[in-house]
Amino acid sequence: MTSNSPQELLDLRASIDNIDAALIHMLAERFRCTKAVGALKAKVRLPATDRDREKQQVNRLRSLALSSSLDPDFAEKFLAFIVEEVIGHHKTAAAGYTGRAHTPDG
Repeated sequence: MTSNSPQELLDLRASIDNIDAALIHMLAERFRCTKAVGALKAKVRLPATDRDREKQQVNRLRSLALSSSLDPDFAEKFLAFIVEEVIGHHKTAAAGYTGRAHTPDG
């Protein structure tokens, strides 16, 4: 270890912390938008899922991952995790729009 390794480590960790914060903010914004999509889908009575759109997104993100030197399988798993949450939001919006919203009590 060189004498500047501890500071270098602290600097790298500070960068990681900044990236993590940006990721959280970006996810929050993404979910804000997808919740609006869910409300719109519920209003016009579209299904909560859109398999064609999901396939397009998987292909697009796999390509982006490859061009960014990121494992495309990881990118696909990450997207699947997010999409699962989004679909849950859309189903909740649809249930609320049709008057079948679930309350926290059941």
